[in-house]
Amino acid sequence: MKTGTIHLVGAGPGDPDLLTLRAARLIESASLIVHDGLVDPAILALARPGARLVSVAKQRSKHTLPQEDINALLVREARAGRDVVRLKGGDPFIFGRGGEEMEAAQAAGVACKVVPGITAANGAAAATGIALTHREDASIVSFVAGQCKGLSDQDWAGLAGKGRTLVIYMGVKTAPQIAEKLMGDGLAPDMPVAVIEKACRADMRVLRGPLAGLPELVEREGVQSPALIVIGHVTARTDTALAQLAKETAQ
Repeated sequence: MKTGTIHLVGAGPGDPDLLTLRAARLIESASLIVHDGLVDPAILALARPGARLVSVAKQRSKHTLPQEDINALLVREARAGRDVVRLKGGDPFIFGRGGEEMEAAQAAGVACKVVPGITAANGAAAATGIALTHREDASIVSFVAGQCKGLSDQDWAGLAGKGRTLVIYMGVKTAPQIAEKLMGDGLAPDMPVAVIEKACRADMRVLRGPLAGLPELVEREGVQSPALIVIGHVTARTDTALAQLAKETAQ
């Protein structure tokens, strides 16, 4: 029996119009799609009639399937001769565990192809008019995960501050620890912060405030995932050209 291929496909930040052409073609033709919880329903709606959709949605401290079981599922389906579309929010290789799944496929002798997607940070920046880099404010951008083991032990020194932008994925639940950690590293309490909830979707929200007020902002506004936290002076800019770009991008 011919072994199938695993396609690790980036679904982008949520808007189906931001899928790559290759991603859209694979979704529309796939007979089996294994998807994360962050994949927008509008993207899943592109699947052909009769396609089998398997959710392996992960939530904080509650996984539908452990990662090892997801790896085994992908390999098992491919060995049974089925091509598998493994659909992930954003990009498979940016906090998407795509590397682990690719390694599992390679160890099992199963072909694995990667289809990159627009990562959440880029999608959120385009949708909100926040330039992650700007000649006057930031020449360095860093991406970190705010929800992981050993958060307090991670060294974030120098990732945020003058001339830098810090984008935090999966940081809603750990906002108090994040604010405390960054201020403990010397970041000013009044450093501008933007929280972007459900970027590139019809119900997107952008919330702004100072770093010291981040935990209160998240709690008061009831911020829900998917959401990004962007820290840096670029979040406070009111450049009209960027605002117009965001408006045009959202249309």
